[in-house]
Amino acid sequence: MRVALDTNILAYAEGLGDKARCKMARELVERLPVESVLLPAQTLGELYRVLTSKAKRKASPVRNAILGWADSFEVANSTWTAFQSALDLAAGHQLQIWDALILAVAAENRCRMLLSEDMQDGFTWRGVTVLNPFTSPDQPLLASACMITAPAKGKQRNLQDFKTASAVARKKPK
Repeated sequence: MRVALDTNILAYAEGLGDKARCKMARELVERLPVESVLLPAQTLGELYRVLTSKAKRKASPVRNAILGWADSFEVANSTWTAFQSALDLAAGHQLQIWDALILAVAAENRCRMLLSEDMQDGFTWRGVTVLNPFTSPDQPLLASACMITAPAKGKQRNLQDFKTASAVARKKPK
């Protein structure tokens, strides 16, 4: 099952916000199978803005964090078709245009869920259900997405492993 992540999930996983949500976001990202996670490119742009503006982090480390996310999970670009759908969503369902674009990209890429704290929990459009993992952690659809097989060789997969692997990959000469 494909799952898209909204910016707020990524920001919490980066440590921006209250400790409980940050911990929950990191654990959630660690439990999702890598091959099932989709990051709309819009979310990475928003994450850069949030980490540099709101969190006042320096641009270079934020750039590295963004590239780490992109190295770890599939990134989906916004298309004109997705943007047209986002316009319809914004006009017809009173969504913010950028949230609507994230939902449209998730639908275009055959996701079943969009994990977000910002949108209406339970809203479904074109087969994608928006779920707030902080208010619905036991939701059956979310639970089924988090069922993963044990990591190879007994090694527990965690967010730091993704970032470390991404940093190493970027430093290798071509």
